[in-house]
Amino acid sequence: MTAPPPHESDRPQGSDRPHGATRPGGRTARTRAAVLRAAWEELGSQDFAALTIDLIARRSGVHAATIRRRWRTVEGVIIDMLGQHSGTIPIPDTGSLRQDLHTVTRSIADFYASARNRRLVEAVVTSAAREPGAAEVMRAVFKNRIRRVAVLLERAVERGEIPSDTDAEEVIAAIGAPFYYRLLITRRPIDSRLAHISAESAYLGAVEGVFRTGTAPE
Repeated sequence: MTAPPPHESDRPQGSDRPHGATRPGGRTARTRAAVLRAAWEELGSQDFAALTIDLIARRSGVHAATIRRRWRTVEGVIIDMLGQHSGTIPIPDTGSLRQDLHTVTRSIADFYASARNRRLVEAVVTSAAREPGAAEVMRAVFKNRIRRVAVLLERAVERGEIPSDTDAEEVIAAIGAPFYYRLLITRRPIDSRLAHISAESAYLGAVEGVFRTGTAPE
């Protein structure tokens, strides 16, 4: 399965631009495209731990010295690739928060059905731990994504489904957390049951006011 094309708002902007990233057009842009495509193809057949600059150079036709000069490390290449292959999250509008959340979690499950996409997540997390600045880029990408998905909660508030002070970011985190726990900790397959549980848990918690801001357990 090939990852869906990136949504523009999922890409880091301004000072968050990763190593090697340039404005579109010209030889520099073609070089970047070749390197990122090669890294993506390599992840289709092997884990991140086996990925090297030399492998990317051979597949891309770009000299290893050029890759090292622009991205410095494999981690730099991976983080630059994040905006292109992190997938897009649908913004459904079914008229029901429950159905909207189930649509989102099914999309996440479909994305991670691909071994290459699972390897990308592992690579991004590892890179963020190793490469200076990579963690900031990763946070920027996911912050943009959360901002887009938050509209689901805003609509639910307008419909009176959930409290007006519901913390949208926490609801979205509750949706995604089970997937990343499964991917990175227990390393078990992503399936439809996980998608169902994630959506239902987040929905029921939101309806019951679990995610209201300014509240704390007694």
